[in-house]
Amino acid sequence: MFPDRLKAGYRSFIDGRFQSERVRYETLAERGQKPEILVFGCVDSRVSPEVIFDAAPGELLVVRNVANLVPPYEPDRAFQHGTSAALEFGVQALKVKHIVVLGHALCGGIRAFADEMQPLSPGDFIGRWMSQIEPAARGLGSRRPGDEESYRQRLEFASVELSLKNLMTFPMVAALVESGDLHLHGAYFGVATGRLLVRDPATGHFEPVDEGAAHPLAMLRCDDGT
Repeated sequence: MFPDRLKAGYRSFIDGRFQSERVRYETLAERGQKPEILVFGCVDSRVSPEVIFDAAPGELLVVRNVANLVPPYEPDRAFQHGTSAALEFGVQALKVKHIVVLGHALCGGIRAFADEMQPLSPGDFIGRWMSQIEPAARGLGSRRPGDEESYRQRLEFASVELSLKNLMTFPMVAALVESGDLHLHGAYFGVATGRLLVRDPATGHFEPVDEGAAHPLAMLRCDDGT
């Protein structure tokens, strides 16, 4: 049976938001979508980009996977490229102007990798997927005893940096970035605090998006962990 929670939510949507934004939905149906921003986010149910950025229908193209990862450009690898296909669609078909990699605190995928958790199934899909962040982990160096929580957090930031680097391995992305027609951004959301940190491309620091004052997390560098 279809979940009662979803049926109730749909009724609330159709009687509320859909009615207030009906013209927008009709326009989107008639003219198609034209989002300017593509967001790579995590499947974590606490970190919905549409909610965090208070987005209206049609404003964001959102791709979600475990730990908000963008794999490198590997067209010859013998597996399905869901994330890469979504990237291609956003960049080539929809002509987005911005790509945001949105990391977050308390990421389960990052923890599974950092803590070397046992596979959840014989296929170990999570483990194989998360193995992509090995270069980011190497960049952080060896972890200190009792430093597990800090290490996981630094790895969350480093994985955002790695995905930004992987984006630039796609020829279509690199060409558009170099021409100034596409811009890449890193961001990090605090689940408990609601604070959004945005990566400064000049320094590599993640800084509060709405505050000029320094914040402890702003001292983190994703490339070297200092």
